[in-house]
Amino acid sequence: MTDTDWDERFASGEYPRAPEPSPVLRAYEPSLPGGRALDVAAGTGRNAVFLADRGYDVDALDASREGLRIVRERAAERGIADRIETVQGDVSTYAFPAETYDLVTMSYFHALDRFADLVESLAPGGYLFVEGHLRSAEPSPSGPSDDRYRFAANELLRAGLGLSVRYYDETTTERPGDRRRATARLLAQKSTGGRQSYPERPNGPDRWPSVGSESAAADERDA
Repeated sequence: MTDTDWDERFASGEYPRAPEPSPVLRAYEPSLPGGRALDVAAGTGRNAVFLADRGYDVDALDASREGLRIVRERAAERGIADRIETVQGDVSTYAFPAETYDLVTMSYFHALDRFADLVESLAPGGYLFVEGHLRSAEPSPSGPSDDRYRFAANELLRAGLGLSVRYYDETTTERPGDRRRATARLLAQKSTGGRQSYPERPNGPDRWPSVGSESAAADERDA
C-alpha cells in the first residue's frame, strides 16, 4: 500500500483508531527501564500511546500524515501529548539516530533490512521489541498475502542474535472471524558480558494479557 492509501484507511476508520499494544510488550514493560522510546511504523499509536502513558518520552515514526494526526489526538485525549513527538518519515530510508533510545518497538511492519539500524539506534542496555507475521504451512488469513512481508521460521530470531535475547516465540492464534494469525515476537537487549541482568518473566494473568484481545484489524500494515 502507498502512503496515500494508508492516509485514506486511517481517515475512513477502516483501521482501528486505538489498537491494543502488543500483549508481550504490555506484559514485559513493568520490568523494562524507562526513558526514551521509538515506535517504528507507529500507525495510529498501537505501542506509542501505551508507552507514553507509562511515562516514556516517545518518538512515533510513520509515513502516514493521517495516522500521526490520530496519534496526536489520542495523546491529547489522555493528557500525554507532551510525551509523544510524531515524526513523518519513510522507514525504508529514515536516518535512525545512533545510541539514542532505551526502547525501540516495531509491530507488524516488515523491515528486516533496517534491523541493524534499529539496533544501532539503541542506547547501551536498551531493548528492542519486534513482532511480525510468519509464513505458515496452514492457512493464515490475517496479514499480507505475499510471503515477502512475512518472517520465515526462526528468521527474526537469527536477526536478533547479535543482542541478548530475553523473549522469543513463534505462535499461531485463533481469532474472531476465522482470522487465524501466525506471529513471531522478539524482545532483546543491547548488552554484552557473561553476567547480565534479566527482566522478570511475567506469568500472572494480570501481567500476561490474552493475545486474543488484540484488535482484529491491527495486523494489516504489510498488506
